[in-house]
Order: sequence, then structure tokens, then C-alpha cells
Amino acid sequence: MIDHAHDLESVREATERLLTAVAELDNASAAEPSRLPGWSRGHVLAHIARNADALANVLEGRPMYADAFVRDADIERDAPRPLDVQITDVRESAARFQATGAAPADWSRTVELRNGVVDAAARVPFRRWVEVELHTVDLGIGYELEDLPEEFTAREIEFLAERFTGRPDVPPTRLTDGTHAWHTGRAAERPEVTVTGSPADLLGWLAGRRDGSGLTADGGPLPALPPL
Repeated sequence: MIDHAHDLESVREATERLLTAVAELDNASAAEPSRLPGWSRGHVLAHIARNADALANVLEGRPMYADAFVRDADIERDAPRPLDVQITDVRESAARFQATGAAPADWSRTVELRNGVVDAAARVPFRRWVEVELHTVDLGIGYELEDLPEEFTAREIEFLAERFTGRPDVPPTRLTDGTHAWHTGRAAERPEVTVTGSPADLLGWLAGRRDGSGLTADGGPLPALPPL
């Protein structure tokens, strides 16, 4: 069972780590490229802030974003702002999300995200946790996949493995870090490929943050994953 209250606290802790790390930047470094193609660190910070408001919309029964154009335009608008404005926006939007999450609600209800994706309301805090943790890594300021909380890494590997499960373009694949195992790809009686590596490398590959060069594949080549 998903513990939304636990995940909300994890989001709060991750946000504090992000804010502490970003406070070491300056306006010039905030304008430098992030690890996401075409995005500066300012774009990433703007996205983190707007995502908090978007997920609060989801929990309150409103559309996540008015449309894809508005989402992208808001990020482009906010990306060049001075660092102190960015930090304030991330902090205040995070507080709004936490306040929405603290309100009495039926956490078993189904909510709608982008592009017709639906999920249990109880999983929305975890989705926010994913946004904060992975985008802190994307900033390229010293917080790496290896620094992610162990619980988060294991849960995100499971979440992404589920996301690719049943995909006809992904062969039946077993993932393992030597201790835990997950399965993804097309349905089959047994996996065609076994992919082995550290939790950080497995997560990085599944999340499109690493090319899989730190992994080993037995039974066939490393599968090509579709975009998230």
C-alpha cells in the first residue's frame, strides 16, 4: 500500500536538499546548461516550481496544465529569472503542494495527469518526489544518482520497470542489482535478456539519464528503451 504521508515528507526533505544545493549557485551558474538538452539550470528550476503547482492542480481536480503550449511557455518565461527569484518560487510552490497534500482527501480516488494518464491520488506525492530528486541530479551541481535515497531508487526502478512492461518494442527483460530483481518488456514465460548493474546505473538507464554503459546484458544486447 502506498503511504502518501510518508512520501509527502520525503518530498519535503528532497526539496530542502535541492534548495540547500541551489543556494550555492549564482546568477551566472544558474544560466549555464543543465544536463537536459536545451535546458539551462534556470529551465530546470522553473519546471520544478511549475510542476509543484501542476500536481497540486491534479490533487484538487483541475487539469494538470491548461495545455502543452502553456506548460512549455511558462518554463521559457520563468527560466531567465534571477536565482533568488527562482529559489523563492521553488520554495513557495513546494509549500503550496505540501498544503494541498495535507488537506483531508480520498487518497484512493483516481486522478488524471498529462496526456490522459491516470493514477491513484496516493501515488501523486511519489511522482512529485521523482521530479525533485531526478531534476536535482539534472542540475549537474554535485548531486548524483548514487546520492539518491536507497528507498527512492528501488521504488523508481520498480515504477519505471512497470512503465515499460507489456511494451512490444522492449524484449522480456530481467533487471537485477545482484540482490533485487525486476521484470519489464513484453510478456513471456522467461526473460530473453538479463541486465545487471548497480541500482544507480539501472535507474539511470531506465530514466534516460545514462546510456547503460555501466550495465551488462546476458542473452542479447542491452534493450533500446522508448522515450519516457
